[in-house]
Amino acid sequence: MLALCLSLPTQLIHAQGCVAVRHMSCAAPTGSSADFFKQRTGHWQVSAGYRFFNSYKHFVGDVEQKQRVEQGTQVINTSHALDLGITYMPSLRWSVSVNLPIQNNDRSSLYEHYGNAVAANPDQLRFHTKSQGIGDLRISGNYWLVNPYKLPKANVALGLGVKLPTGNYAATDNFHRRTKEGADYTINKPVDQSIQLGDGRVGFSLEAQGYWQLSKSLTAYANGFYLFNPAATNGVVRSPEATSIDLVTGTFSVADQFAARLGVSQSVRFIPGLAVMLGGRVEGVPAIDAIGSSTGFRRPGYIVSVEPGLAYMKGNYSAALTVPVAVYRNRTKSYADRLDPLGIKQGDAAFADYLISFNVSRWF
Repeated sequence: MLALCLSLPTQLIHAQGCVAVRHMSCAAPTGSSADFFKQRTGHWQVSAGYRFFNSYKHFVGDVEQKQRVEQGTQVINTSHALDLGITYMPSLRWSVSVNLPIQNNDRSSLYEHYGNAVAANPDQLRFHTKSQGIGDLRISGNYWLVNPYKLPKANVALGLGVKLPTGNYAATDNFHRRTKEGADYTINKPVDQSIQLGDGRVGFSLEAQGYWQLSKSLTAYANGFYLFNPAATNGVVRSPEATSIDLVTGTFSVADQFAARLGVSQSVRFIPGLAVMLGGRVEGVPAIDAIGSSTGFRRPGYIVSVEPGLAYMKGNYSAALTVPVAVYRNRTKSYADRLDPLGIKQGDAAFADYLISFNVSRWF
């Protein structure tokens, strides 16, 4: 039985924090591929995935800024998302998938409102901004290089995808301000890039996934993708109340994204259909895009995680639970940071300690 890495469509990644990546949902293969492909009595699959993270630990490079939590100035992002997908398979080797995320994001901070400084914010008041709605739609196609019945113990699938800007990339909320005289007021402006629902431009992706059955009950798996976003910025001004707009960081960048996973899956003999997984995972945003300009505001960086999980299949149903736990986080220098003539400028970003991802699917 080969599990969800083949039966669930690979989606975009969503970051575990301020580094704005989209979600990739794919578990791992377990056991024999022949059994998996034989189980598919129909051509359609529907899937739903829930994911959650809470980020609050700040990093500059790979150095944690522990004083932010100690001082209470950390930025906290809490994200809930439901990823809906449908896949059509005209044959065992071809599949076409459509995936749409529905998101609910909350961000709380001091600095975006009254500020972190005690002089400006003596009560250290923290306020929230939110975004909710659909994200960017993704359509992808995958092709298995070898007929699954001819080489059931190992195979590789290659895929192409397109990302459409269906998510609101200019979501706004109220930010709190205070006059010099101490009077409170609010302004409505775009929320932070990390909780925007989309990036506003068309992108395309290359992806791959594969498995290798090492024994009757042990299988190695791997998958990954790279999302190309050729556009430079989406035109959304970060701080419309400012008297002037920074030509480099004044608008949101439309950044590339990447992810990769590698691990093994062990079938549980006394529970048919159940498998235990353990792997590694890396995901992030590069500072420099592969195609096009890299200008605009972005928080590049990456996170490396250990990813334990469980996968289960019975009949036409599949389910998987994975919990990537961060072991290394790095907020790399952005394009704007690299323009610093002194070479010392580097922004920070907040990351989560872990991500919870749960997926279910059914074949028809």
